[in-house]
Amino acid sequence: QVQLVESGGGLVQAGGSLRLSCAASGRTFSSYATGWVRQAPGKEREFVAVISWSGGNIYYPDSVKGRFTISRDNAKNTVYLQMNSLKPEDTAVYYCAADATWSAVVAGASDYWGQGTQVTVSS
Repeated sequence: QVQLVESGGGLVQAGGSLRLSCAASGRTFSSYATGWVRQAPGKEREFVAVISWSGGNIYYPDSVKGRFTISRDNAKNTVYLQMNSLKPEDTAVYYCAADATWSAVVAGASDYWGQGTQVTVSS
């Protein structure tokens, strides 16, 4: 069993930066692929980033590539999402998600989810 708790959301102006954290409990967390998924009001859930258990493989969609960076510290059971050059269209609730399977994280079908943290980017 893995429990995920996100933090670091908030209000920022366009062009600014935020760093989200996802703190995990559960001794098997270091063996899970972990990622971030966001959902804006009235929109479909959107995959944002994923990192393999070792950190050796990372993937982003084009919408955030070059602006967002995902990383993990397995010793601290924490995954981070550094978000730079934020745009108003990045406004959403950001969820941390973990699964034994990389593809499940990308597909939004992870076994484990956090409660989400709100990110609001003003223009």
